[in-house]
Amino acid sequence: MGAGRPLLLPFLSMARSGYKDYWQILQVPRGADQATIKQAFRRLARQNHPDVNPNDQGAEARFKEINEAYEVLSDPEKRRRYEQFGRYWSGGRTSSGGGSAGVDMDFRNYGSFDEFINDLLSRFGEGGIPGGFNTSGFPRSSGFPRSSRPPMDLDAETTLEISFAEAFHGCERDLSVRTMAKQGESVQVHIPPGIVPGTRLRLKGKGNLQPGTGRRGDLYLKIQLKPHPVWRLEGDQLRADLLLDWDEAILGGQVQVATPRGMAKVTVPPGTQSGQNLRLQGHGWPHPQGQKDLLFTAVIPVPLLKNLSLQQRDLLRQWAAGRNHSPRETMNQKALLSKPL
Repeated sequence: MGAGRPLLLPFLSMARSGYKDYWQILQVPRGADQATIKQAFRRLARQNHPDVNPNDQGAEARFKEINEAYEVLSDPEKRRRYEQFGRYWSGGRTSSGGGSAGVDMDFRNYGSFDEFINDLLSRFGEGGIPGGFNTSGFPRSSGFPRSSRPPMDLDAETTLEISFAEAFHGCERDLSVRTMAKQGESVQVHIPPGIVPGTRLRLKGKGNLQPGTGRRGDLYLKIQLKPHPVWRLEGDQLRADLLLDWDEAILGGQVQVATPRGMAKVTVPPGTQSGQNLRLQGHGWPHPQGQKDLLFTAVIPVPLLKNLSLQQRDLLRQWAAGRNHSPRETMNQKALLSKPL
């Protein structure tokens, strides 16, 4: 026996006896847990794949035996019947040496052997190995029954952060994405005007690739906006603070303001209070049904005394001298508690 075939003798002796010791095939002790069984399967499948051993005529038979053993020991119900009934665990129907896995699956179509093993493991989920028997006892055709197992979720999702200007006006972005299909693949993304945070853009056929099948999912880009020092977006409502001086808030009038599209004038009603909303029609966030309104929140800061000129201070003293009421009068009346009788 050649040194390159350490597993051939045990497989031949089991074939003559009519009983296949799946524990011995996978080289694990009886009672091994699922993690140990899967680890052994990965190792042996890698060592005994026919494409890895092109000059070993027994590699395909060993590879099929390993598949068959893993199918049984990885399935709790099949494993229970196998441990209870031995060679008769399948009701008198035994596999005829597995399927055509060594021919149907060429690991050279995969990026790595780990991808091949992962794909092979995923195919045990709906009734076993190629060419074996399904749960009803009838033989399957050679090859993996792809329609009988649920498809893998091959979609991928990532976050794309863009600026307020890109979101407001729209743009084209060239991105380098890394998926299970390719590393550093270049894709072009169209950002429509008025896109809002949380929007998911779908790039069809740019997701993960299932090795050996050619199936590829979609790539979803979840949009996020970089913070802006002036603008804030609440849903699709564009807002900003509008600083007003005392005279502008008290006397009212039109003040010039910057908008995302350029300069515009907003009307300030006389007696505007801090926190009051001022609306500028048609200057807000783009919308398929038309431009929305832009909302400003009035902010009236208290001027610092040290920044006032002598003339401004004199005007404030005149203002205070002419004031005939206290702004705290109503509050004081409500705050005082009557003396109990």
